[in-house]
Amino acid sequence: MLVHREGVAALSAFGIAALIFSVGVWMGGGWVVQIIAGICWFLTLFTLYFFRDPERNSNEPENKIISPADGKVIEIFDTDENEFFHDKVKKVGIFMSPADVHVNRAPISGRVTYFRYQKGRFMRANLADAATENEQTIIGLEGERQKLLFKQIAGFVARRVCCDIREGHEVRRGERIGMIKFGSRVDLYFPLDVAVKVQLNQRVRAGESIIGEF
Repeated sequence: MLVHREGVAALSAFGIAALIFSVGVWMGGGWVVQIIAGICWFLTLFTLYFFRDPERNSNEPENKIISPADGKVIEIFDTDENEFFHDKVKKVGIFMSPADVHVNRAPISGRVTYFRYQKGRFMRANLADAATENEQTIIGLEGERQKLLFKQIAGFVARRVCCDIREGHEVRRGERIGMIKFGSRVDLYFPLDVAVKVQLNQRVRAGESIIGEF
């Protein structure tokens, strides 16, 4: 299991501190040193868990949309999308809890033809208004015969969205494209003729679970 690069600095700092104070305990340090050593080890393990980045692989055909996030499907419905498609589309919303893997992956292969960062609020991510009002990155992808929009949306706890791609970048399906610290939600928008392959309340895994089929 890998650790996402966003967590390397914190993991190194806590790990080094834990080792230093553990040496102090071994050399006869008092209860204060023991407590500090324990706290440092706890923070090291928490950081390791929080920034975990397991390998994920999918051998599905390229006409399949894979999940960009770990989490639970909380929305499936048709809606008007007026920023990228300018048409009625299908929407699938995925809620990421603080316990989920926070790394996001590209749902299809293609070129980033649209990118926008939106400042906003930090409402609870499972609220419907969070999809439009909260801070987020909005990413449009176009493949050979595919077109899809997805959003990384911040939440009440998750107040930092990290996105590694920009307009003009080429991505492969399943490629790591960023993370949302402390979870939150990811929304996908795709054409009405795409067959949705998930159900409400279904658990999905980034890079593996099939969301839809072109």
